[in-house]
Amino acid sequence: MHEKPAKPRCVVLIVEDEPLVRLTGADLLAEAGFEVLEASNADEALRILEATAAVRVVFSDVEMPGSLDGFGLARHICQCWPGIGIVLTSGHRIPAETIPSEGRFLPKPYDGQALVRHIEEIVNH
Repeated sequence: MHEKPAKPRCVVLIVEDEPLVRLTGADLLAEAGFEVLEASNADEALRILEATAAVRVVFSDVEMPGSLDGFGLARHICQCWPGIGIVLTSGHRIPAETIPSEGRFLPKPYDGQALVRHIEEIVNH
């Protein structure tokens, strides 16, 4: 009997300047079956996006060092890669109008199941 070919794993790019937080998020996503790429800031994330067409969702902190914060990164992604889903996170309150219309917001500290649910909803939309 032939087995069905494995479904390709969805690629998620996590952008977080705090290494432990990034590792925790990456582990949660990998355990949920996603392929995870990691960046410590927006500049690194943009280099990955320019080199990798497979990214479906970017999960990014709002506050981070570099030439762009999470909002700037989200705006750039919406302009250059409109098919990529965006989930932003922060430990601070964020005005709804600062989140891209197609983006989502997940407050820190976030629940791993909520993160996975947001990403699955974007991917299955």
